Amino acid sequence: MLKKVLISFALLVVGLSAGLAIFISSRPDTFVVQRSVTIKSPPAPIYPLIADFHKWTKWSPYERMDPKMERKYEGSQSGTGAKYVWEGNEKAGSGTMQITEATPPSKVAIKLDFSKPFEGHNLVEFKLEPHGDDETTVTWSMSGPSPTMMKVVGLFMNMDEMIGKDFDEGLDNLKSVAENTEAKKTEAEIDGLKNSHVLNSDVEKSARQKSEVGNSKALKK
Repeated sequence: MLKKVLISFALLVVGLSAGLAIFISSRPDTFVVQRSVTIKSPPAPIYPLIADFHKWTKWSPYERMDPKMERKYEGSQSGTGAKYVWEGNEKAGSGTMQITEATPPSKVAIKLDFSKPFEGHNLVEFKLEPHGDDETTVTWSMSGPSPTMMKVVGLFMNMDEMIGKDFDEGLDNLKSVAENTEAKKTEAEIDGLKNSHVLNSDVEKSARQKSEVGNSKALKK
């Protein structure tokens, strides 16, 4: 009797394991995570914040995961060929990013390679779509293969939500930085116009005074 129970239990475990393996293998072999935000700025001032890795510290949430994270910049200063190497704690992980395509001011494509806490090779893209003269929709996406381990993790964690919330935070930060920069630029332009108006007024006033003095001398003669 006990032998039959053990055999039945073993068959049940094998059946469940086989079913789980089939279910896991049937999950998608690739993944895509994508988020967007609309920024009150033309694309030109936003683009350098993405195409220059030195400026990611201003807005990327991944830059804040480890205050002691080690960073190294290689290749071009920005745009195609720029490379960023990081090594951080368990949360930040380690890896490299290299810009493989840069089309100012509309697109930046990045090859993303993780070495810790797990190995991964993905493609990251930023697309900037203008709307009129003063608005831009920025879309941040990441895509890549889904190996078996990632498929297993996906059974217990929603990867889209987990990565997506970081993208949302980063895009909100990017929006804040870009809009503040644009606001300061507009304020500076307004101040420049005001100063120019004051200068022109002073010049006109001085010219009138000189003219009046000249007329006065002419009358006296």
